Amino acid sequence: MIDVVLASASPARKKLLEAAGVKFSVHVSGVDEEDPTYAAMTASEMVLALSIVKAHTVRQTLQSPAFIIGCDSTFELDGKSLGKPLNVAAAKSRAREISGRTGTLHTGHCFIDTAQEREISLLVSTQVTFSQLSDEEIDDYVATGEPLNVAGGFTLDGLSSPFIAGIHGDYTNVIGLSMPALRAASRELGYIWPEFKQSLVTA
Repeated sequence: MIDVVLASASPARKKLLEAAGVKFSVHVSGVDEEDPTYAAMTASEMVLALSIVKAHTVRQTLQSPAFIIGCDSTFELDGKSLGKPLNVAAAKSRAREISGRTGTLHTGHCFIDTAQEREISLLVSTQVTFSQLSDEEIDDYVATGEPLNVAGGFTLDGLSSPFIAGIHGDYTNVIGLSMPALRAASRELGYIWPEFKQSLVTA
C-alpha cells in the first residue's frame, strides 16, 4: 500500500479521482505557471514540463513514500497555446476564437513512485470541437466566472458542456487528468488497480 498524492488544487481533477474510487490526499505545488521559461515552449512541451516540475516540487515536501500525480493542461488552437483567460475581456475573446472550431486539449502527466524511485511522464491529447456561440451565450457564460481560471476557457464537465459538439479521444483528459493513463502507469509500476485506488491516505 502506498499513499496517492495529487499535486494539484484543481477541483475537476479531484472529482475525477473521487468518482473512480481513488483514495488520495492533495498537496498543492505552488509552481508559477506563468513563468516566462514556459512561454518559449510548444503547447505540448509546456504542459509536460509543468507536470514534471509540479510533481517534483511536491515530492520535496513529502516525508513518507507516495505515488505522486502531477498534471498540467492547455488548449491548442492554430499552433497557439490557450491557457487560462484570467479576466473577463480575455475570456470573451477566447470564446469567440474557439467558436465553431476544433482544437486540441493537451494534458501533461508525471507519475512518481518515491518508494521505487521510478517515474513515468507522458502527454495525452484530445480533440475538442465547439458549436457556434452567439454573443448572448458568450456574455452569459463568461459572467458566471467559470472560464476565467480553466485551460482554454472552457470545461467539459461544467457550464460550457452544451457548447461542446464533440470530442475525439479520452474525455477525462479534457477534464484535466487521463484516468486511463493513470491506470496504465500504476500497472506499469507494479500495482493492481483495485489495490491502488484503495491506497492509504495520511494527509
